[in-house]
Amino acid sequence: MAIEHVAYSRAGLVGNPSDGYYGKTISVIIRDFYAKVSLYESPQLEIIPSFQDQSKYESIEHLTEDVRLNGYYGGIRLMKAGIYKFYKYCQEHNIRLPQKNFSIRYRSTIPRRLGLAGSSALVTATMKCLMEFYEVEIPKPILPNLILSVETEELGIFAGLQDRVIQVYEGCVFMDFNKDLMEKQGHGYYEEIPVSLLPNLFIAYRKELSEGSEVFHNNVRQRWLDGDPEVHQAMYDFAEYARIARDLLWAGKGEEIGIWMDMNFDRRKSIYNLDPRQVRLVDVARSVGAHAQFTGSGGAIVGIYKDDAMYEQIVKALQTENAVVLKPKIEPGESLK
Repeated sequence: MAIEHVAYSRAGLVGNPSDGYYGKTISVIIRDFYAKVSLYESPQLEIIPSFQDQSKYESIEHLTEDVRLNGYYGGIRLMKAGIYKFYKYCQEHNIRLPQKNFSIRYRSTIPRRLGLAGSSALVTATMKCLMEFYEVEIPKPILPNLILSVETEELGIFAGLQDRVIQVYEGCVFMDFNKDLMEKQGHGYYEEIPVSLLPNLFIAYRKELSEGSEVFHNNVRQRWLDGDPEVHQAMYDFAEYARIARDLLWAGKGEEIGIWMDMNFDRRKSIYNLDPRQVRLVDVARSVGAHAQFTGSGGAIVGIYKDDAMYEQIVKALQTENAVVLKPKIEPGESLK
């Protein structure tokens, strides 16, 4: 009998990208897109390729299009690194695993390289399958750390904890990655916020604007390590925006977080080299009165609309940019497509 687990895409509302810099963020799950991993016992351990791992193409143009949309890697390396990290965690914590093998496969509906956390979703679902298969319990606040280490330690990809936290906790979560707190307890402070307190949200994206997060982060990480005061101040500002937005949500003033989302995006533009085509989506959404910013590293945006009339204006305006617009499913129980 197969074990299956799903992890969803996410949208960072406020605070992103300070999660990789001891900051604060608020993030929500997007159940419209997901990575599903299936695992079943087998004589040998096998990682079964998905269509995103293809190595046969109809033409050189087909290969080029696949690289543009999916990059040079599918999900195999993520799953392989995830299995390795899971085993090392068990060794380090004296957890003896039973001698049995498995076959594992995945499929993902998360648009690739658009800042919707597709890679971390795949690793998260893989970890959950391994935990169930081997009957291993990993504390909920610690699990995001292990998931993050797959990419940062094994694959050399810079990333923060935000995506992994929201994909483990789901719903809406305020996260505080204060350095002293992280060093003292080994994880951040994660506060679940009722989804009912959120304002009306929309998501929009263009598949042809795909770009890996490693491109987005460009030289900001190094500038931060070098002590660049401008970058350090920006990360402090992002964290403050998230703190203020968190207080507004708990006060029942969710519609007022829009201005802080706008400020978050404008501040981001001050230190990052952003793709003008991606910025255009934010500008168009704002032109009809919405608040908007990137969901993550870029390519997709998240925003707030006042009512259905404004939502229809947003859809109409962004259709001229060849963008897909939707109202995200956040609550549990809203079925997968």
